[in-house]
Amino acid sequence: MRKQFKKTVMDLALKNDKIVLIFGDVSVYLFKDFSEKYPDRFYNMGICENTLVSVGAGVSSRGLIPFIHTIAPFITERSFEQIKLDMCYNNFGGNIVSCGASFDYAWDGATHHCYTDLAILRTLPNIEVIQPGSCKELDVLLRSQYDNGKPTYFRLSDHPHNIDMEVEFGKGVVLKDAGADITVVTAGPLLGNVWEACSDLPVNVLYFHTIKPVDKELIQRYKDTKIMVFHDAFGLYEAICELGELSVSRYGIPDEFCSWYGTLAEIREKIGIDVKSIRDVVKRSTKKRS
Repeated sequence: MRKQFKKTVMDLALKNDKIVLIFGDVSVYLFKDFSEKYPDRFYNMGICENTLVSVGAGVSSRGLIPFIHTIAPFITERSFEQIKLDMCYNNFGGNIVSCGASFDYAWDGATHHCYTDLAILRTLPNIEVIQPGSCKELDVLLRSQYDNGKPTYFRLSDHPHNIDMEVEFGKGVVLKDAGADITVVTAGPLLGNVWEACSDLPVNVLYFHTIKPVDKELIQRYKDTKIMVFHDAFGLYEAICELGELSVSRYGIPDEFCSWYGTLAEIREKIGIDVKSIRDVVKRSTKKRS
């Protein structure tokens, strides 16, 4: 997705000279063309994530459009207070764009894992929280939201799904309406696993790329079904549970530090969100209700 991030921003910058990039020593070489073409609009500030956010807020206060970019746990969990006060409290518009979602840096262990970002950021007033699952989704959502006057978080992954669909900010997608009494719900790149596991099962399948504001109307349409949330982060389950008395269960992150090393696929298997595990638990649920 980072290549798409660069491609979209380069295109937007041709038409909007208010765009300013503020990077934390990540993706700098990827954006070499931008830095050479617009040297007064590109700032690599090094590994000082709190400062990135504060500078971004200052840039926004002058009427410019910042893109603040570095690795997910450091720009969200470490810099939560700066996002809260400098951007959300002041309602300064700007784009926080992370990389290394969930377990993209699986081999670096818990310090580089990030699965709470969506959950903590969605608690802040004035912010939008977006988890695109594919390059196409990123392009569409970035173009529609980058200059909206609000703090907006985009969570990028190096492992997008390959399912083509039309997306619109704030609107969930019905991938399958089987008229079933079980509804499988997911968000972001994990859709690839979920769709492979469930596409031929007698269940409804819903997909969300926008975590805040979540599509309440779509969820309400399935409120009388058993909702099974498969997600590689916190945030989506909590957003759904806020909508009332629903039958909702969560599958994904355990209540412990994911202190394992390996690949993304290995960690997904470890916590039960690989294709086989998802399929097995959904099949068991369909049998119980048949």
